Amino acid sequence: MPDHTQLRRATAWTRATALEEVSAAGATGGLDETSGHPPLDQGLADDGCGPGSTALERGRLYRRISGRDDRARPVSEEELTSLGDPMAVEFFRVGVFPTTVQDLLSRLPATAAASRKVYLVSEAGQIPPDAIGERDMRFAVTAAVAGSQVDLLVSTQAGGDPQAGFLQVAGWDPQARVFNFYARFESSWVWAGNSWDALEPDSRGKGCFDSHVNGSAVMKELRIPWINWQSERATIRLAEDDPLHDDQLFQQVIGAQQLELTVRSLITRWTAARLAAVTASGLVDHPDRLLRHLFTSTTVNLASTDRQSSSITADSPDLTLPTGFWLNQDALFDDLRLSTQAAPPRVPAARYLASLTRFGFRLEEKFSGFSQPGDTFFAFVVPEAAHEDNEVVRQMVRHGLVPAKFAACVLMVDFPNPVFSPARSRLMRYVPTTPTKAVELCDKVAQAILDAAGTLPADSPEGRFAEHWQVPDDAWRTVFGQRVDAYLRGVTERIRTETGFDDFVRLAESRRRHFRRMKLNEFELTLPVTNIRPDAPPLAMREDATVAELT
Repeated sequence: MPDHTQLRRATAWTRATALEEVSAAGATGGLDETSGHPPLDQGLADDGCGPGSTALERGRLYRRISGRDDRARPVSEEELTSLGDPMAVEFFRVGVFPTTVQDLLSRLPATAAASRKVYLVSEAGQIPPDAIGERDMRFAVTAAVAGSQVDLLVSTQAGGDPQAGFLQVAGWDPQARVFNFYARFESSWVWAGNSWDALEPDSRGKGCFDSHVNGSAVMKELRIPWINWQSERATIRLAEDDPLHDDQLFQQVIGAQQLELTVRSLITRWTAARLAAVTASGLVDHPDRLLRHLFTSTTVNLASTDRQSSSITADSPDLTLPTGFWLNQDALFDDLRLSTQAAPPRVPAARYLASLTRFGFRLEEKFSGFSQPGDTFFAFVVPEAAHEDNEVVRQMVRHGLVPAKFAACVLMVDFPNPVFSPARSRLMRYVPTTPTKAVELCDKVAQAILDAAGTLPADSPEGRFAEHWQVPDDAWRTVFGQRVDAYLRGVTERIRTETGFDDFVRLAESRRRHFRRMKLNEFELTLPVTNIRPDAPPLAMREDATVAELT
């Protein structure tokens, strides 16, 4: 039987997992090529650069960019000089290689210690400590080392042997304006690349970039109630005799509501640096790498209701399901400012509870044998449009690279499916892959789509975009907003019926299945299990609030 710590990835992007090794290849296959997310990759396998390896010399920094480097090799002096993040400056350039998180944090300047914040996350954090055994708790630590803004992020296991647990770091380089990514192996460290490497075809989606898909900081559960994190909405449960109570980092843990603000600011920082670099000459070298954030789901966040599932009774108030399940509210409402009036759809609590029984909802971890009937701690967890994608679109619109109307016309194609939309992804074929003048980019894309629409059905993605494009410039916010309102009214009507809500449960599970094929899905307990077949056809929402199989 594979080792327990291998079966739970714990963000251990530095080696292939035993779970992947024992799973059928088809069960963890890559996403559809139109999804914008790269296929699954074995990452840094057992090739001389993994935990327990004797191939790495103690007290050295190595380079291993997955997909580009076959094996780890020592970082050259020139490469080391080019690394300007806090880990390189405070440690590696002066020959210091901390082996534990305590060693690392104690050697930072006093100003960094004053800014340090500690967070705690565990997918098993709300399960009784005596019910499951290992609970895979992790600390996330942030600090501002070189200035007033956070520039160092540390991820490590909470509790256990600090020498044996994983230790990973992302550091912001203010000169290069990128994140550098590192991992410790025993007494050595490996540099796994920087933000730009996340975007290159040979390394995209591989190694650390299976989770840092776009080269930035990651917090899947970014929105209130910060699922799985200790926060103002939930406290991770510990046994009274758990030694973690005495851990200095545990005693400093604060709520994840603060981490949300930090992660959002870091994504904004990298996105601004990226856009400035790729548009500086007036040419966009790889337009497809920017516009895929508009047309596809390069990654996702997870959202839920703000209600603890165990507290819901048949007499409870109606549940407001995550708005991101119905549409991309951040982009359409907050950024593009569609004129809308409809209220968020609500489901009767009794109908939600009935669905848990009808669909056999449970939390399940096959390795440990743990199984518990019911939903996740916060009810109705689903993927939603990623803040990373929305931030790129937001800044492209703000800086005039993408007109707001163009962005809206794209997003309104299949807008009831804010993630994993084959219809929107299909339009990527009209995006140039060669250098294109920034001022001409969207006009070229729009014209290519319009030309194709002339020979295609009106309900094709091209035809729908063409219809949107014809809406007058002073009316699109109102016209599109009216469509959104009509759609949400339809959802509100159907969600109160058994047939309608069952359709939405099946749709949610379809999107969860899609998420499970992504390496962001690190833990079995992240999502509930149902009695819906794992090989059930993928589903999509229609604008009339009905659900249909994808064809």
